[in-house]
Amino acid sequence: MRAYHWLALVPPFALLAGLWFANRVEPYVLGLPFLLFWIVLWVVATSATLWLIWTLDRRRASRDHAIKGTSA
Repeated sequence: MRAYHWLALVPPFALLAGLWFANRVEPYVLGLPFLLFWIVLWVVATSATLWLIWTLDRRRASRDHAIKGTSA
C-alpha cells in the first residue's frame, strides 16, 4: 500500500467529523444551508481524491512498466 492511498481516508473523516462543525442552517452558501453545502462539498472532494489516487497509481504503474521493459 502506497502512502498516497491514505488520502482515501480524508473525505469520510471530514464528512463525519465536520457534522459537529457544520451542523447549522446559517449561513447559506450557494443558496444551500451550510450543512447541505458541507455534505455536497465532501461528495465532490471524494471524487477528486479518488481521481488523484487513480492518477498516481497509473503514473506509478507506467513508470514501473517502463523500468521493467528497459531492463529485459
